Amino acid sequence: MEDEIVHLGLLDDDAILIDAEALRIAKLDHPDVSLAPYADLLSELTERLVEVGGGAETAAERAAVLAQVIAEEHDFVGDFETYDDPDNADLIRVIDRRRGLPVSLAILYVAAARRMSWEADALNTPGHVLVRIGSATEPVLIDPFAAGRVTGAPQLARLLQRALGPDAMVTGEHLMPMTNRTILVRLLMNQATRAEAAGQADRTLTLFRRITTIAPAHAHGWWECARLELLHGDVAGARSSLSAMLEMTREPSLRAHIFAALDALSHRT
Repeated sequence: MEDEIVHLGLLDDDAILIDAEALRIAKLDHPDVSLAPYADLLSELTERLVEVGGGAETAAERAAVLAQVIAEEHDFVGDFETYDDPDNADLIRVIDRRRGLPVSLAILYVAAARRMSWEADALNTPGHVLVRIGSATEPVLIDPFAAGRVTGAPQLARLLQRALGPDAMVTGEHLMPMTNRTILVRLLMNQATRAEAAGQADRTLTLFRRITTIAPAHAHGWWECARLELLHGDVAGARSSLSAMLEMTREPSLRAHIFAALDALSHRT
């Protein structure tokens, strides 16, 4: 089944359709589920956006249309009650339940907007993904977790303070758009974090291997694979992951760290 996502590691970022690929990733855990009804739902969202928002010209108008169609009409909102449920980062289950995490819901908003040829990006906001509609110079920020509500400066400041501490200040770094591949990695990282917290070591390793499959240059993913493989007693696997990581990074201090780890492993069997 993992072969179903190998192509993602080879695609140019612009060629990645984030909602379709998030469904393909989710199907790895639901091999008997047909994706056809889910693809139909995505098409339905697009058709409805054309009906309701074909004439929307400003970012504010487009943001309002997205919220109307996705949140109001189709009931996609954040799961406030069971936030840490792994289903919230599984797009198949998100569509089934109409509930999800900020990142999984952001995928629906961004992909739907782009099918309308509207400018839209998921932002790398710490702890809570937001969506930017419109250009970087005239943006409207919305929160898919809160039914597409517009996020102004006060709400953004509070969000960052919750994630980073009371002294956190909004900077441009917090509003950087994520690449399509990074969005999918963040989705999988949410699953991996929850799996490890639940003591599911095998599941955690599987998820980090998926991360390195779709994002071969993701150094942290390789490091986590090596750590978990070592916990499983798979010294050869850990060496292989560290070697792959070494090929992907040119940062001197990190390379030195990897060499040290490989040297330590050379004394183990």
